Amino acid sequence: MTTPLTGGCMCGAIRYTISVPITELRACHCTACQKASGAAGSVNAVIPATAFKLTQGTLKRYDSIADSGRTLYRCFCGDCGSPIYSQRATALDTLVVRAGSLDEAGDMKITANIWTRSARPWAYIDPASKQWPGQPDAPAAQK
Repeated sequence: MTTPLTGGCMCGAIRYTISVPITELRACHCTACQKASGAAGSVNAVIPATAFKLTQGTLKRYDSIADSGRTLYRCFCGDCGSPIYSQRATALDTLVVRAGSLDEAGDMKITANIWTRSARPWAYIDPASKQWPGQPDAPAAQK
């Protein structure tokens, strides 16, 4: 996939670019992502925050406590509600961009599944992908 990558919301009010290639897609099956997406969870591109540039519009933010116990900022279009990215309050150098908001998917594939212990029974988890029952970078007691 060539960079910059572009993306945006469903109504077109939000547009952004990403200046680095996407090397990892994580499917998150936590209950917060299930509620936020209205589906089995979310598929996310993990990127450095410095690689993301908002080129149009203003994002709204909702702060919540994730299943990990950490504060999570969820940024979305205030007009159509499309989720764009999330960011942990303790990791402001990283963004987790919703892969569905990208204009082109290319040949990207999910490389890891997190929070598999709360996955819905109908969610597909590729057995060849990396899997964590909780947050992969959490202390051992929370994994």
